[in-house]
Amino acid sequence: MSVWQLVAVGLVMLLGLVGVLVPGIPGQAIVWAAILWWALTDVTPAAWSVLIGATALLLLVQALRALLPKRRPKQTGAPPKVLMIGGLAAIVGFFVVPVVGGAVGYLGAVYGMERTRLGSARAGRASLSSVMRATGYSVLAELYACLLAVGAWICVLVMG
Repeated sequence: MSVWQLVAVGLVMLLGLVGVLVPGIPGQAIVWAAILWWALTDVTPAAWSVLIGATALLLLVQALRALLPKRRPKQTGAPPKVLMIGGLAAIVGFFVVPVVGGAVGYLGAVYGMERTRLGSARAGRASLSSVMRATGYSVLAELYACLLAVGAWICVLVMG
């Protein structure tokens, strides 16, 4: 696979990660399609292993969505900008501090923005709690599944 194709696959995966954060965009499907594209082009055992693992993980998260609270972003009381920045901080945090950085980035960004907007630590914590009940758990589950799939892709590229 050429460098330009790898860059294109990476950009599609990035679009999928952002798509998880935006209601109505099938972010998981976009990430999976990018991995499928890569695996069909780079037919190595490692590529197929990433595809199989990503497929299993993303299907598991789809099955678990029934157990997670439905996304109700309007009921959080937080502006949509807060949720988007929290998601972007989770993506950056995942790669800065592998795995745990995603949750820390999401929670930290949402809390920080809400504390600043509302003016007190107590109000910021209450808003963070509301955001997590209304959207946070389902967003983090979907985002983490996609981040793990993208992380596996990056590991195979770096090591292979």
